[in-house]
Amino acid sequence: MRVSRQVMALVMVVVAASSVSSCASGTPGRLGDAAPCEAESLGDIAPPPGVAFDCATLTVALDHGLGSPAPREDGTLDLDVAMTRNADAPRGTLVWLVGGPGSPGVHLAGEISTQFDPKVLRDYRLVLFSIRGTGANALDCADLQKEVGGSDFAAPTDKAVTTCAEDDIGAERRFHSTVDMVADLDTLRRALGADKLTLAGASYGTMLAARYAIVHPDRVARLILDSPVPHDGIEPLNITLMQRSAEVLRMACAETRCASDPVADLATIIRTRHNGVDMLNLLASRTGGKPELADLPVMFHEAAQGDARKLDAAVAEMSEGPGPKPEEFSAGLHTATVCQDMNQPWGGPSSPKATRATAVDAALAPMPDAAFYPFDRATASGNGALVACQFWPETVAAPFPTGLDLPPVPTLVLAGDHDLVTPLDWSRKEASRAPNGRLVVVPGAGHITQDLANPPLGRATVTEFLLGDTARQ
Repeated sequence: MRVSRQVMALVMVVVAASSVSSCASGTPGRLGDAAPCEAESLGDIAPPPGVAFDCATLTVALDHGLGSPAPREDGTLDLDVAMTRNADAPRGTLVWLVGGPGSPGVHLAGEISTQFDPKVLRDYRLVLFSIRGTGANALDCADLQKEVGGSDFAAPTDKAVTTCAEDDIGAERRFHSTVDMVADLDTLRRALGADKLTLAGASYGTMLAARYAIVHPDRVARLILDSPVPHDGIEPLNITLMQRSAEVLRMACAETRCASDPVADLATIIRTRHNGVDMLNLLASRTGGKPELADLPVMFHEAAQGDARKLDAAVAEMSEGPGPKPEEFSAGLHTATVCQDMNQPWGGPSSPKATRATAVDAALAPMPDAAFYPFDRATASGNGALVACQFWPETVAAPFPTGLDLPPVPTLVLAGDHDLVTPLDWSRKEASRAPNGRLVVVPGAGHITQDLANPPLGRATVTEFLLGDTARQ
């Protein structure tokens, strides 16, 4: 999922990193010579005093041979890597995995490093890398980028999605699923000379971390899953997110002592204006980082009474500006990964395109109207990710097995109780799949509890988890 400075969803930030050319200069599995990172390559926020990063290029195989029936493809990709210089850190290597998918990681190194206690940065070597299909040579789908930008909710046209998949990316699109990124991450581990990794993921980065741990349980020391996406995939109809919206709106009302029922008002707005997708987008955007919900109850009440000027301005504000460039956030990579990772109402990405709309209708048909409240069926069927994946061409990509629990490694799951990007029930679900896991809910926090804009509990809990006596490898 895309949100916050760190995951790039609704507020765009990063610039930098991986090459998607199938002609790279290095040898697969090799980490090129490291050199001090240029300041601008680490983002707008400088690392803390005394923390220095080196940058290098990791060469990985385009095709890891992960079970696709097609003949194995030659070629390599270059991924940018940033790493602190304490290669002999006593507690090993900590890899931070950013959200998206579509955001490069290296350009967030400065910001991420400021969130850690200095003792963590002393005891761990912090590493960030930019996943395939992101950064300076990102998957560039011009029409799709223009239509959806960085939104999870904006619905693209069939033409833009098809052109992206078949013309802009081509047959190599099948190599841009999370299973390929898991293999890239293990290539990075070997290149760093680390027996095990401590993995910290945020939003989509939690899915990458969790799937890596399932595939390579003996190569993970600890897991931090902040604002997690369930590793078996998201609900394509967004039912949990819609239901959680009502709970969070009532929390916001209680905090501001509002005089109306914002949930009933929202239901009235959607019933009369048929704008459920826009409203869901607005709520998610207001909890990407520090929650900004205080004005919504009044805004919703006025709109329900017929005065929607403030609401319309808030919706328009979300799409102001030119939108992110592909190197800042690749809509092509995001769509490729989501549509090839997630099981949808019609099944996987190889399901016939002609059957998909019917499958969505069949999935919605038995659900009572109350299941969507305060939203409606059109919100479920019209969300951008679901629409985009209906249009994604039939693709045979390497599958990831579902139904598997996380390994029994120490696992910390963090959730903000105001998060409407990855709702609290997702965190509860992921924690229930971790045999050695602990869920910490941060009151008052939105998406990514470790974001400096959110309360300190998330960051303090991470420090305790990483530096406790049992954390030593």
